[in-house]
Amino acid sequence: MAALKYSRQREAIIDFLQTRKDHPSADMVYMNVRKEFPNISLGTVYRNLTLLSDLGVILRLHLEDGVDHFDATTAPHFHFYCTQCKSVLDLDLEDSPSLVTSAQEQFAGKIQGHATYFYGLCDQCIHK
Repeated sequence: MAALKYSRQREAIIDFLQTRKDHPSADMVYMNVRKEFPNISLGTVYRNLTLLSDLGVILRLHLEDGVDHFDATTAPHFHFYCTQCKSVLDLDLEDSPSLVTSAQEQFAGKIQGHATYFYGLCDQCIHK
């Protein structure tokens, strides 16, 4: 595969995601990157987010709200999704090798990884 051509807009998207822990949607990325690049289109942002997630530079999270969320942290970690305010938070949990081992014992193929999302109410929504 040919090397990915450098793009200032793509770099701005990555930089924005690296400053966030709230897993923004493509629309939120677009609104913030437009501050630096007023002529950037939503389509350009979507195409770059898709490319970056396909290359493994960022993570694309598919949650029950139907909106893709993006995360610059690509190391294995867990997420919590608040069903009320729709926020997405990182959970600082250690990965359980026994979960993958148990799954592999029940599956004839080869498991290479997993995505686990926890759902419920965040602390702020509980105290509203």
